[in-house]
Amino acid sequence: MELPDVIEHCLKLPGAEETQPFGPEALVYKVGGKMFAVTSPDDFPASINLKCDPQRAIELRDEYKGIKPGWHMNKKHWNTVMLDGTVPPKLVRELVEHSYQLVVDALPKKVREGLGK
Repeated sequence: MELPDVIEHCLKLPGAEETQPFGPEALVYKVGGKMFAVTSPDDFPASINLKCDPQRAIELRDEYKGIKPGWHMNKKHWNTVMLDGTVPPKLVRELVEHSYQLVVDALPKKVREGLGK
């Protein structure tokens, strides 16, 4: 799965938006003002940082060479997912959705209801 496909998937999620709070070198995907994905579009090979349940994060890192502790992130709650073919596209999409859902679940009820899910 290539970075443009992952970005497109992020932006299809209800209420998702692309921001650049750290400058043009980092694309940050948020829902309800909270970050669920971060990527650097100029990096090669491409990768994306995604939130993850801490126990699942460890299991994924053990199972997939292309999933590592989150680069420049809280390594307990974030993984870096390499987009170099070592992680199946179906799993990448599922991990984007998992990250998004973790953030949505932590949003205030009023914000969640406004997402139109």
